Amino acid sequence: MPSNLIEKETNPFCPVLYQNIEYIITGNHRSLHSDKPMIDQFEIVVVGAGHAGCEAAHAAARMGAKTLLITMNLDHVALMSCNPSIGGLAKGHLVREIDALGGIMGLATDHNGIQFRMLNTSKGPAVRAPRAQVDKLRYSRWMKNFLENVPNLCLRQGTVERLLYASDGHSYRVTGVVLQSGERIECKAVILTTGTFLDGLIHIGDKSFPAGRAGESSSETLSESLRELGLKTGRLKTGTPARIDRRSINWNSLEPQYGDDPPPLFSHTSRGVVLPQVPCYLTYTNSQTHQIILENLHRSALYGGFIKSVGPRYCPSIEDKCVRFADKERHQVFLEPEGLDTNEIYVNGVSTSLPEDIQVRFLRTIRGLENAHITRVGYAIEYTFVFPFQVGATLEAKTVRGLFLAGQINGTTGYEEAAAQGLVAGINAVLTSVREQEPFVLRRDEAYIGVLIDDLITKDHTEPYRMFTSRAEFRLLLRQDNADLRLTEYGWALGLIGKTRYENFMRYRQAVEKELERLKNTIVGQNDLDLEFASRYRLDDLKKGISLWQLLARPEISYQQIEEIGMGSPYDAVFTNDTAEVQRFHAQVELMVKYAGYISRQEVQVEKLRKLEQQRLPSDLQYESIKGLRKEAAQKLASKRPETIGQALRIAGVNPADINILLIYLRNREQSVAHEAR
Repeated sequence: MPSNLIEKETNPFCPVLYQNIEYIITGNHRSLHSDKPMIDQFEIVVVGAGHAGCEAAHAAARMGAKTLLITMNLDHVALMSCNPSIGGLAKGHLVREIDALGGIMGLATDHNGIQFRMLNTSKGPAVRAPRAQVDKLRYSRWMKNFLENVPNLCLRQGTVERLLYASDGHSYRVTGVVLQSGERIECKAVILTTGTFLDGLIHIGDKSFPAGRAGESSSETLSESLRELGLKTGRLKTGTPARIDRRSINWNSLEPQYGDDPPPLFSHTSRGVVLPQVPCYLTYTNSQTHQIILENLHRSALYGGFIKSVGPRYCPSIEDKCVRFADKERHQVFLEPEGLDTNEIYVNGVSTSLPEDIQVRFLRTIRGLENAHITRVGYAIEYTFVFPFQVGATLEAKTVRGLFLAGQINGTTGYEEAAAQGLVAGINAVLTSVREQEPFVLRRDEAYIGVLIDDLITKDHTEPYRMFTSRAEFRLLLRQDNADLRLTEYGWALGLIGKTRYENFMRYRQAVEKELERLKNTIVGQNDLDLEFASRYRLDDLKKGISLWQLLARPEISYQQIEEIGMGSPYDAVFTNDTAEVQRFHAQVELMVKYAGYISRQEVQVEKLRKLEQQRLPSDLQYESIKGLRKEAAQKLASKRPETIGQALRIAGVNPADINILLIYLRNREQSVAHEAR
């Protein structure tokens, strides 16, 4: 790699941005380290400090609950076990939503990103998504330092062996945890974010050994507590590719992939990149690569019969690619830096469970990797998860009060999916278990987070769940660019967003609303346009006036042309010469104008669905006794226990006719109850 790409060492904290961190942590507090006394008793215990655990712990503590975050290794907080990146298709939407609600993944990414790109820029706005390469060790250190300074939050290194719980003869309630040391910690709610550590088993060729990830022990007893509580568990699989030494790569033969300028940041509190920016590089597998892999399939843990569980279909191993896509002559391989201070390169696209000698052989057939030296071997890992139909939309277990599950324990894959669940679990643990208030639930039309959780609790899952834009039926409403407009009000109401940030958001939202009104009400006549402009955009035969809205709605007209005719927005001044904010403001207004018709149609569909979502189903409903309901539908409904009619409609095996029968039954039941009351 060219030596001039990284010019200097940069402190992981940016003075310009650090004020935002201080504000999020402690309001007006200006000291790096908190001098508040330690907490002796806890209301919330979060188990696991991966991406789900960090968001859960931060949200709970930020909302005022005394919170303990327990992890096996405090040096590995928010460690990226697999690829060193955040965001991507649909995942970038999740990160923007986490930020809009007051979460921390977006801010952490902006502080530690070493390349930022907006994907799918040639396609419609609904499927565009930000992605960042991240310095993984800086990210982990930053997150640990951040959490250490959050009031009401304590971090603790330790291993949770089992759950404490009580029973009233009908249901269970979690009361705490027991550590490997024998120490008992009591609390009102436990949030499990165990990732791949629950009974983790690593496979490399014909060798298998217990581990949560390479070099770290697994949790071998906690899953037994879950089964004692009556929760059904299963096994899933994921994997990771080898890492190689950058000095063994022939960079001159590879295609560089540079980031965007300006970089598309994730957090609305960020004002610029912190670290030096570097490229990734692209290469490809070839027929020789595929031949070596296919000839040694029997030595793969996956195809050799050592792995019994199912991996993510949309993130297949290189063995799977060679078998399932045998007609393809090559597959993309991205070489991604693991960080600025390491020679390790992540080989994205060749996740594998083949033995190390075969990994070396096939890697060296790839252009640029002819002399590749492996620093860490690729592997597959199996782990225990809880079937997610057993949790509700709050991510609390339906049959165990005070027990919340978030991340891979719910059968998902990906840092972003985990973080989104952690945020929701942390919020609801406080609302329902500590404050005994109404829970926080996002609908499918409000957020990708709502789609994610609804899919988890209503659909059958035989493989790790991954978020895609295609899973969101209202994706034009759920764009990454309007996450703040959709969700910041919730973050403010929950206490996750501070006053200064909320006031800035309100100014932005009001500017957008006023500008849309101005565009509708401002009429342009032929005399308002110079001849050259009118001719260029075919407006020289204008008999009647045209509104600025109608003008901007034309495909060939952008905000720049509105400014050209001297009718730019008077609300730019709201952003006090912040060029990036002005550009974002213009882009948001332009998009809302050009896609107004499509957006309106989706809003009508949302309103129809909302009526079904608002109709709740009694928790004690005996579906098998409902006359006329098909047996398959009754069994599915009894198993999933949907909370609303909308959820019931999305369960596989339940059709609209079943829903009609259910609605008739509920109406008759309500009438019967009302009659008895009289």
